Amino acid sequence: MQAMMESLKEDFSKNLSIRSSPGALDHITVNTKDGKFPLNQLGQISMKSPQLLVVNMADFPESTAAALKALQESRMNLNPEVDGTVIRVPVPKVTREHRENLAKLAKQLTNKGKDSLRRVRSSAMAEVKKSKSTVSEDVIRLIEKQIQQMVDDTVTEMDKQLATKTKELLGSE
Repeated sequence: MQAMMESLKEDFSKNLSIRSSPGALDHITVNTKDGKFPLNQLGQISMKSPQLLVVNMADFPESTAAALKALQESRMNLNPEVDGTVIRVPVPKVTREHRENLAKLAKQLTNKGKDSLRRVRSSAMAEVKKSKSTVSEDVIRLIEKQIQQMVDDTVTEMDKQLATKTKELLGSE
């Protein structure tokens, strides 16, 4: 359950940010003839200004075209430009519509997390019920209540994270 909470927080910080940072491009995977690599392993990502990220592909110039393609196909609404081995990535101004889409995506991610949590809860309850023959019913009920309490606490924490993220995304224009 804790792992799901951490995964949700990581998704929120990676995929749902309205501020640009060099780390925003780290998760983009580039398909090269040698295999798949994260963009930050192939090129040096730096920030020239809040509206411009630069990817220096000097170490792997042969992967520049593949990196350009990966940036264009990412769901980040980017329009990169190539200049030799340097890829300039202008960061689009965040519109109200984009913020609302990010807020919807945050809700979808939270719901996926809750679904995963339900699956974990179901398997945990099944494990507890398997031990009925060796443990008294009172103990089983107690363990089931504890599992349910843990699930409820985690769902509450997920909802808090969603509310905070939604406020961050939609709060300031």
